[in-house]
Amino acid sequence: MSPRRRKFWGWGYEGDILSEEELNWLEGTWAPFFGIEQFEVTPPPTVEEVDLPPPRLSVPSQLAAICTTEPYERLRHAYGASFPDSARAFARDFSHPPDVVAYPRDVQEITALLDWCYAQDIVAIPFGGGTSVVGGVEPPPVAERVLTIDLTRMQRVLAIDEASQVALIEAGAAGPVLEEQLRPGGWTLRFFPQSFEFSTLGGWIATRAGGHFATLATHIDDLVESVELVTPRGLIVSPRFPASGAGPDPLRLWLGSEGIFGLITRAWVRIVRRPRFRASASVRFEEFEKASEAVRAIAQAGLYPANCRLLDPWESLGSGLGNGTQAFLVLTFESADHALDPWLRRALELCADYGGVVESQASESGQGESHRQGSAGRWRQRFLRMPWYREAMTARGIISDTFETAVTWERFPRLYEQVRLTTAQAIREVTGKAGWVSCRLTHVYPDGAAAYFTFCALGKKEALVPQFWEIKRAALNAVTEHGGTITHHHAVGRDHRPWYDRERPMLFAEALRATKQTLDPRWLLNPGVLLDPPSGPGVI
Repeated sequence: MSPRRRKFWGWGYEGDILSEEELNWLEGTWAPFFGIEQFEVTPPPTVEEVDLPPPRLSVPSQLAAICTTEPYERLRHAYGASFPDSARAFARDFSHPPDVVAYPRDVQEITALLDWCYAQDIVAIPFGGGTSVVGGVEPPPVAERVLTIDLTRMQRVLAIDEASQVALIEAGAAGPVLEEQLRPGGWTLRFFPQSFEFSTLGGWIATRAGGHFATLATHIDDLVESVELVTPRGLIVSPRFPASGAGPDPLRLWLGSEGIFGLITRAWVRIVRRPRFRASASVRFEEFEKASEAVRAIAQAGLYPANCRLLDPWESLGSGLGNGTQAFLVLTFESADHALDPWLRRALELCADYGGVVESQASESGQGESHRQGSAGRWRQRFLRMPWYREAMTARGIISDTFETAVTWERFPRLYEQVRLTTAQAIREVTGKAGWVSCRLTHVYPDGAAAYFTFCALGKKEALVPQFWEIKRAALNAVTEHGGTITHHHAVGRDHRPWYDRERPMLFAEALRATKQTLDPRWLLNPGVLLDPPSGPGVI
């Protein structure tokens, strides 16, 4: 039996699509919302019908065993997982695929690939799971020759230091792959982004990804002890320490570097025992403002729930909760060591102070599933399935996207209102119809929260990408104008560059350029991400 292949045009594996029930829900919900009788559905593309430019590179014989120019592979590595990527795929537009895709198996082969790039002026794009939603793995159109380096052949757990609770894991390991190797010893990384099934450890580190923990270890940053990086100038290994005050931390340069300095090949990461105790609840609020104040109280009380997701009325309704005026809070505490009822009880007392009403509550030990039932379970199921809905919505001409930010509590109320208002106005101006804008708080801190927005609009199939960008630019301008960062955990890529350039201090940008010049003096690694080449944007 041949192994399953990932879709080159959508999320998941070939043949893995929405069920008939899910499609009926999608059409039964969105057709009346947009005031139409039915959708015209564009079928997904096939390899054969894509007019793929021929490769512009000849692979050296010594690298032939790990390189391919096979059309499917070039298509699969042409895009990430954003809405513009989906729209262009359904339009059969693969104008700038990589010329060659490489699957190295070790540091030596990566070094050989970078040597080839430097000898031939080939742009190199590091690639993990291909789940970027910000244009982070897309070959730049102006590049004359492009090699995409896919690290998913490097996926082993190499060592576990049980005394220190850390593991050495290769960067190409996707979430399920590394968890499967940690499980026999009772260990887990406990890092579950929405892209968990396909995104990789190296991708998480390179993009400073956010996981499922709503407090404390919210980002992969908090779990990384040491990183190995292959650069065009050589190998860099950061030392292993639980903490250090010895000057600026080199590890901080690689976290969030998005492939512009080198390729992350392995990392020591902090692991934990699998949780045995959970306490969870779903809480209903009649006012979103009061709900957000309750979440702030929980965040500032030192309770540190593992899950503290607050859904606004629109987000709740889209998850099958409430009547469109109510907000819902999904709370979970977990531990490998002790029961958590006192923590949950205090959190619910704080919710009650702000008008919260408990909808469901559970406390369990072992491998129980009660925390996945009720309101929390319905939200979780819709959350996990959402990436599969993207391609079905694109096929129907629905512009669907998310963007996220982090903002202080003082600024949050105005940011929430203005971003929703601005995005809704942009949708109406661009499409002539009302759209959907919802929000949830995904991660919370004593001084602020991460707000995650979703918008949907009915676009014109011949203009989905430009319509998307008119809406998205208005939304992101509103985010930054009201005190939010351009991204809390989606990274910068190419799509967020204009806003990142304004957010980043000018002298810090010069320091980054100096580092780039030192490690990649020809500027061949992922050009256009974070920084422009010295010759200017769009020039390689």
